[in-house]
Amino acid sequence: MERQVHAGEEHDVGEREDRKTRGELRHPSSDTDRSLYCLPSPRDAPGKATLAARSVEREQDEVVLEQLRRHALRLAASFDLPLRALLPESPRVKRRYGVCFQDGTVKIRLRHARTGRFLRESSLVDTLCHELAHLRHFNHGRQFRRLYERILAYARRQGIYRPGRPSRWKFESRQARGDPPAAARPVGRPEAPIQLDLFWSAGE
Repeated sequence: MERQVHAGEEHDVGEREDRKTRGELRHPSSDTDRSLYCLPSPRDAPGKATLAARSVEREQDEVVLEQLRRHALRLAASFDLPLRALLPESPRVKRRYGVCFQDGTVKIRLRHARTGRFLRESSLVDTLCHELAHLRHFNHGRQFRRLYERILAYARRQGIYRPGRPSRWKFESRQARGDPPAAARPVGRPEAPIQLDLFWSAGE
């Protein structure tokens, strides 16, 4: 079991073991039982377009997360915070934007719970600063608030926190215009590698 500490509370997290006894996990002895062990038919499996879209999303998530990791390392070093790792929160988690663990791990939700689009860059950085402050203060008291505001102000001065400005990821700009994602574009219109086409250039 892993123990997380966030907002001054402790919660046990992790998968609960199946409560079925081994005696209940029997081999199929009837048509009803056999249906439980059947593999899904090909028509139930995700289509190629769906798989391609998921692959694009995973690549986009990794690029956004890598940018946030660079910010996190810089901010943690500036405030002497014991950051161990920055990870994406599970898409199944809907009720929080971030969480901090005692071992120095921080998790952040990257996408909107309903639309699936990326949260604004400024929102992600704000959440990052909030969780970094929890690495020192596992509550929402006065000391936590003071440290959080200092980290956020420093991030603003360094150009990391940019409230009111568009995200620096070009694929977000295309989505805002309603352009189809790369996986849905017709064959014959080659795209540059995704990793080279995600951030605004200095002149934009």
